[in-house]
Amino acid sequence: MSNIEEKYNLELERIVKEIKKQKAKKVLLQFPDGLKQYSMAITKELEKRTNNKVNFLIWMGSCFGACDIPNPGKLEKDIDLLIQFGHSKFMKT
Repeated sequence: MSNIEEKYNLELERIVKEIKKQKAKKVLLQFPDGLKQYSMAITKELEKRTNNKVNFLIWMGSCFGACDIPNPGKLEKDIDLLIQFGHSKFMKT
């Protein structure tokens, strides 16, 4: 996991703080295609950092940018928080 964190700024502590702040129990993680290969390792690390008290789901559909928000259908009402990895903030022009 440390080699992944050296390569990418995943902000895992920020994610854990937000999960605790929101008291989220079910979290959907969305990764861009380039990070999907690390999705299980990242999820396991988040499980560890949240003491296995959070149920993480991984969105495996394609991701085409910051406006590409997953539509989990019937799961939507059960998800407490959506975390999107790899998206940049929109810049004002």
